[in-house]
Amino acid sequence: MRHQVSPSETAAARTDDFFRSRLDQMIEMRHPLSRLAEVMPWQALESELSGVLPPTPAGAGRPALPLRMIIGLLYLKHAYNLSDEQVCARWLENPYWQFFCGETYLQTEAPIDPSSLTRWRKRIGEEGVETLLAASIDAAR
Repeated sequence: MRHQVSPSETAAARTDDFFRSRLDQMIEMRHPLSRLAEVMPWQALESELSGVLPPTPAGAGRPALPLRMIIGLLYLKHAYNLSDEQVCARWLENPYWQFFCGETYLQTEAPIDPSSLTRWRKRIGEEGVETLLAASIDAAR
């Protein structure tokens, strides 16, 4: 079963890489995390959380990670009751977790340092984390 491309994916993300297989061609799309990734309100969550995040000044260092990655990692952290270090390590080993967080191809490096995940959680606050968890519970129903 092939992954249906969501409107939020860019044309570049949909383009197949000649040397790599897409995650949606490697994993079982009936897996609970694959199915949850398809029904999560990613755009709504990104819109809601972008309102609580301070704007990043132009030229302020490295580009920010996509909000879907941060949202996905925070969800996985809470769903599996893991530390920041553990969620980053397990993300690296698990193609389902990578797909859930919006990756197109299997990654071999962690997307974020665990200390950065802690800072992101502080930036969105407890209310932001609760919003994320409530949305994921609603999507899973």
